[in-house]
Amino acid sequence: MNLAPQIATAEMSDADLDHVSGGLAAGGSGGLFLETPVASVCADVLAVVSPEGLAAGADVHTAAL
Repeated sequence: MNLAPQIATAEMSDADLDHVSGGLAAGGSGGLFLETPVASVCADVLAVVSPEGLAAGADVHTAAL
């Protein structure tokens, strides 16, 4: 008796795959790093839009030298 699992495969079109995976998304990001003799500053932003909604974030780091 063969106990190996049986796997069925099927072809999917790009449109079907986009529907399953949530569709296409658009996004952007950017960053800034500034260093002076006294301190350094690092900042970055991120935004992504997809059919499920919007995700955005921002971060700022500072350090005294």
